[in-house]
Amino acid sequence: MRIDVDIRSQTLVLWDHGRRVFETAISSAANGPGEINGSGCTPRGAHKVRAKIGAGAAANTVFVGRRPTGEIYTPELAMRYPGRDWILTRILWLSGLEPGVNRLGNVDTMRRFIYIHGSPDTVPMGVPGSHGCIRMRNADVIRLFDLVPVGTPVNITA
Repeated sequence: MRIDVDIRSQTLVLWDHGRRVFETAISSAANGPGEINGSGCTPRGAHKVRAKIGAGAAANTVFVGRRPTGEIYTPELAMRYPGRDWILTRILWLSGLEPGVNRLGNVDTMRRFIYIHGSPDTVPMGVPGSHGCIRMRNADVIRLFDLVPVGTPVNITA
């Protein structure tokens, strides 16, 4: 298994033994590609799925600090917290594999808390808009989460 994320085309593809088994539109960083901590950019290069968080959680479960808050996302909840960066349903926490590029120091993907995660259905896919993470539709992130093990390679290109 391997995940390829293409920032230019705003797509994610899951490969299994050279066969495309899943493809979906995503939303990467509004600030574009980049690795520096605090940049709000999506990091490029070789990564792996470090951890899977949210197995069995209901669709639209709200996560803060990788923990479920007990809330389920609704438009009414969004109106109460208009500035919140919604991380929903499932989290695939990424870790960079290239020291000095996306690992260690001020370019460390894991320490930047970069995830592949679900988002509200109203968030547009196919266009940049996140704070650095890879956003997906909830149904798509559930499917991806169920298909990939921890350690799955993730290559992010721009």
